Amino acid sequence: MLKCRTVWKKLAPLARASSTVCRQNVRRAGLNNGRIPASVPAAHMSTGPAGGGRENQLYVLLVGAACIGGGIYAYQTIKGDKQRYQDRLAEISSRPHKAATEQAATYLQAEAPAAEATETEAIPEPKAAPSPEESIPPATEAEVTAPSETTELPPAEEPVVEVSPEEAAEQPAAPVVEEEPSPPSEPPPAELTEPPPASVEESEPAAAAEIPAAEPAEPQPEVVAESAPGLDSAPASLKLPSHAPYLLIGGGTASFAAARSIRARDPGAKVLIVTDEPDLPYMRPPLSKELWFSDDPSVTETLRFKQWNGKERSIYFQPPSFYINPEELESTGNGGVAVLTGKKVVHMDVRGNKVKLDDNTEISYDKCLIATGGVPRNLQVIERAGDEVMKRTTLFRKIEDFKSLDKVSRNAQSITIIGGGFLGSELACALGRRSNESELEVIQMYPEKGNMGKVLPEYLSNWTTEKVKREGVKVISEALVKSVTYKDDKLEIKLKDGRLVKTDHIVAAVGLEPNVDLAKSAGLEVDSDFGGFRVNAELQARSNIWVAGDAACFYDIRLGRRRVEHHDHAVVSGRLAGENMTGASKPYWHQSMFWSDLGPDVGYEAIGIVDSSLPTVGVFAKATAKDTPKAATEKSGTGIRSESETEDVATSPVASSTPAPAVEQHKDDYGKGVIFYLRDKVVVGIILWNVFNRMPVARKIIKDGEEHADLNEVAKLFNIHED
Repeated sequence: MLKCRTVWKKLAPLARASSTVCRQNVRRAGLNNGRIPASVPAAHMSTGPAGGGRENQLYVLLVGAACIGGGIYAYQTIKGDKQRYQDRLAEISSRPHKAATEQAATYLQAEAPAAEATETEAIPEPKAAPSPEESIPPATEAEVTAPSETTELPPAEEPVVEVSPEEAAEQPAAPVVEEEPSPPSEPPPAELTEPPPASVEESEPAAAAEIPAAEPAEPQPEVVAESAPGLDSAPASLKLPSHAPYLLIGGGTASFAAARSIRARDPGAKVLIVTDEPDLPYMRPPLSKELWFSDDPSVTETLRFKQWNGKERSIYFQPPSFYINPEELESTGNGGVAVLTGKKVVHMDVRGNKVKLDDNTEISYDKCLIATGGVPRNLQVIERAGDEVMKRTTLFRKIEDFKSLDKVSRNAQSITIIGGGFLGSELACALGRRSNESELEVIQMYPEKGNMGKVLPEYLSNWTTEKVKREGVKVISEALVKSVTYKDDKLEIKLKDGRLVKTDHIVAAVGLEPNVDLAKSAGLEVDSDFGGFRVNAELQARSNIWVAGDAACFYDIRLGRRRVEHHDHAVVSGRLAGENMTGASKPYWHQSMFWSDLGPDVGYEAIGIVDSSLPTVGVFAKATAKDTPKAATEKSGTGIRSESETEDVATSPVASSTPAPAVEQHKDDYGKGVIFYLRDKVVVGIILWNVFNRMPVARKIIKDGEEHADLNEVAKLFNIHED
């Protein structure tokens, strides 16, 4: 452009001279025409002075030539500048790759003697690395090099994949050599990342089809867990994604449900799950239910269990092939779900839309879900008792807790469970069943009069207590712990009424505290009554932040503000949050259910507000062989009953024509029945006792919110009097 300006300065004087000559010619022509008589023919008026026409022609030619030449020169100049600009950008973008290549080359040359001495299989990799290094700078794109190099180095992939589950921890030198240069670090997880595009499409509509393929689910998560520490040794910017369009904090049921929902509505979405646990997302209910009734001695390693209907499945929602590696999340074209294990979010910058991990890595986001769940509560008397008592106390919540308690139950002589709620009663029945096969003593103590005394009516709580006793559990009711001490290799639990209980191990199942550690840094509101992050009916805490699961204190448009700690609520709230994160703007209206099984013969499902302090009305009938959790799962085909129940909708239930007996509340045998919980004469909660596959009917009754003159007639809707 500067040269065009110089040319124009040279041509400008000539153009001005030509225009001056033209004006002078016009003036002369006017004067001459004024002197010529009127009788002169008009043809002579155009002659003018000699040479005037030729000067005009010269002026036109000069101006035209200057314009054409300037245009051609400008076009060539602009085209050249564009080419130089593109070359400059290419040079700038290739600088990091050149630097990384040079560092890798120098490092490999320095470590070549050590590599040759320690591992013969690593020798071809350093030798093969220099040859791709020369070709890397002109074409170093993550999306292109990953597949090309996996095809160029098939021999290197096979030994690495075979050795990684067992020798990754034993040979740290090999991962270091592979992690320093970017190309060698990608082949090892290639097998885990290549299947996801196909598996993602197949697994969402047919999750059960992939579950049998999850037999190596236990070792595979270990590979992921072992790779997490490897991330610390390498620069975080090379391993972890710096940005995630959808960031899900927490790796539980709510996060997984949200990820599935987001991908269903936005197939190309890129979802990153960050969890402080070393495992991929898994379901928690089997930890206190089916896993304890497994006949497989290696159940703690495989984490596969048989449901009541005899079908086997894994505790993990999906096998590792369902997910993609976190470092490939930004470069993938089709999106996917990545899980970053062993990392904890410690700070949240709401204004900057970014979070900080415990290793100071920062990840920005467009939309974020907080599904941090909760932390098991403990008794203060146990916390103050000292390290020896804490070492012999289990706060049951995670896979590690299940493995630890399973080991204790096989070696200890006595285990005491403190707590009479859902978790405490389930563990008591599970360990009690095991005590029949060994000399293990199982003790359950709680401050209530009977099992689940805060939920069930007193008469049904007493019946449940007798059921637990028949399982081989020694029950101590109305027990308030005063102190716990360690003496003579035993834990001594002293109660406030003077009773003393000696045991080897304690399981504290006294409730859950919602994890709201991020509330302070994020400036989010915590509910003072129920705990948890306070959100609206759409589970939204900020314009681009949602909360789901145990940590969400949400507004129920039917029952008011609530906080629920059950598996089905995690599924429902996670799914709803995922839909709203993609623009659905739906309120929370679906009443989630929860269930508990006291072994394969007694189970119940509940919905709404079930509190023993509320007035209750129970309608019972004689149970049959099909009125058990085992029979229910045989009919529904799934042990996680909420997965099927939450998809059903009750329309117009047909009442049973069988006459119903009067309301029975004090029978000695409660085979099956329905318990209604009332508030202001309106049903706000329902328990289905050994009545299964009727939850949509209960959900509709609560949703209607009507007063019922005769609940005995309402019980007919559940067909409990039919055989």
